[in-house]
Amino acid sequence: MSVQIPAINDQDSAGVIDVSEAVFGQGFNETLIHQLVTKYLATARAGTKAQKTRAEVAGGGIKPWRQKGTGRARAGTMSSPIWRSGGVTFAARPRSFDQKINKKMYKVGVRSILSELLRKGRLVASNDLSPATAKTKELVQKLKNVDGKRILIVTDSLEDNLVLASRNIPYVEVATPASLNPVALVAADKVIATSTALKQIEERLA
Repeated sequence: MSVQIPAINDQDSAGVIDVSEAVFGQGFNETLIHQLVTKYLATARAGTKAQKTRAEVAGGGIKPWRQKGTGRARAGTMSSPIWRSGGVTFAARPRSFDQKINKKMYKVGVRSILSELLRKGRLVASNDLSPATAKTKELVQKLKNVDGKRILIVTDSLEDNLVLASRNIPYVEVATPASLNPVALVAADKVIATSTALKQIEERLA
């Protein structure tokens, strides 16, 4: 079984491109999609924050003053958390925010996103995206009839002209099937993919 993706600005197709229903006809799974997006965003966190405890800060080796007779509060060490430049009570440590999702769940989630994009008319196909030169105005001209504040172009290979022309357009992102991620798909108002890229997506998600 197959489903059809509408084609735009493409003289070589009959207005549609046939794709696998197993990949682009998946049911909508909101819970799994949320899990994928959360996992991707969490994995992008650096997790390199670090602070020093009272045992790690400099100083604090001796009692600052005697226990009684000074009129000041009792103090045993300068590294106490209540002192300026003292240690942190619950010091942060480097950590990984990575969340584990198995390959089967990932594939089902991405298929669900792509299928929902297609059902809502946010996924189209085109083989006429790459400009003849690296000029931004040529790509803008090709996208003038595409509705959406954020456009994701999925191409089988990163051609220099397309990459250079798109980097000056803040609302356009270029990706390959290998670099495609759930956050970019969900955030895009319109996803435009080449027929070759669609076939590669099918192979990766089958």
